[in-house]
Amino acid sequence: MMKRLQPRRIALIAAGVVLLLLVAYGFMPTRPNVDTTSVIRGPMDVLIEEEGRTRVIDRFVVAAPISGVVRRIELEVGDAVEEGSAIVTIEPMRVEALNPQRRAEAEARVAAAKSALQSAEEVVRAAGADADLARSELERMQGLFDGDAATQRDVAYAAAQSRRAAAQKSSAEFSVEVARHNLDAAQTALRFAGAAGGGVPVVIKAPVSGRVLAVHQESEGVVSPGIPLLEVGDPERLEVAVDVLSQDATRLAAGMAVRFARWGGNGEDLRGVVRTVEPVGFTKVSALGVEEQRVWTVVDFVSDPATWSRLGDGYRVVAQFVAWEANDVLQLPSSALFRRGDGWATFVVEGGRAVERAVTVGQRSGLTVQIEAGVNEGDEVIVHPTSEVEDGTRIRVRS
Repeated sequence: MMKRLQPRRIALIAAGVVLLLLVAYGFMPTRPNVDTTSVIRGPMDVLIEEEGRTRVIDRFVVAAPISGVVRRIELEVGDAVEEGSAIVTIEPMRVEALNPQRRAEAEARVAAAKSALQSAEEVVRAAGADADLARSELERMQGLFDGDAATQRDVAYAAAQSRRAAAQKSSAEFSVEVARHNLDAAQTALRFAGAAGGGVPVVIKAPVSGRVLAVHQESEGVVSPGIPLLEVGDPERLEVAVDVLSQDATRLAAGMAVRFARWGGNGEDLRGVVRTVEPVGFTKVSALGVEEQRVWTVVDFVSDPATWSRLGDGYRVVAQFVAWEANDVLQLPSSALFRRGDGWATFVVEGGRAVERAVTVGQRSGLTVQIEAGVNEGDEVIVHPTSEVEDGTRIRVRS
């Protein structure tokens, strides 16, 4: 007969077995916890985002045509003015009227103003011809698009060119008005230069209809020729000036679509189109004290003016230039990628294990990357993989 084990011995054996199991469990490899996401298909765009500010397209600075005493300007910023209405009155100084040298200078200014007016009128005629050509080209593209001979992009580009040509024509017409006003101012100065017995007040009229944008000389005082008195413009004709990094400016072109976000409206983004990318850069010191080469880019609004009617001159907007976009793109978060040699790779979850896959990436947009090859739609990949995760590692997916 076998000797019966005592309860004390049984307890010691059980404790030993449990201890051995605990030691074995401690030496077992742990399964790291990971977060995953799925590879999806959907729309994707690549944006270049910079801050910009609005500005009035046609802005006119009203300056003193002669030396004299300017009367107090009663207009305030925001007041409406009509073209031809009196806005400033200057009482010429008698010494001005007795100076022959001033008369010669005034005659030269009149001649220069006449030449400037003729030049501006020629520019208007050229801009009108360009606008007519752009409009006919748009009509031709629309006809080709209806006949499946042109793409929607061709039509959009032709429409942008038509809008750009129309804006240039409008700006040229404004330049004619400005040149005509300068001629009137020069002729006014000539009437008082070298004439006996000055002292007749000179009334300066508004060159265009719009609103007062700035008042530089509010109180009565002595002014010299060329001293700015106030600024007039139409705040309903706005453009956006955006300074972008020079390396980003090389990716921009006239006609490129632009979105304006976080501008303070009802949450809806505004739409615009690039009019021009200036060919000259400038140096700007960033908030971190780093010198950067920047380039001014001018953007026109294409959204309904009623949607941005609350914007004014000098308002801040965030411009998002659409450098690339597509509607059906295989994509995953950039946090799921890591470097592997000269290429990129990701971990795909298969059977509770992390399987390394080499992938070919395309466009990159902030937190999202286009995948051209390596994974399929619906594959589950690991985001933010740690050093514990290697090819073939058993993992535990967080819920």
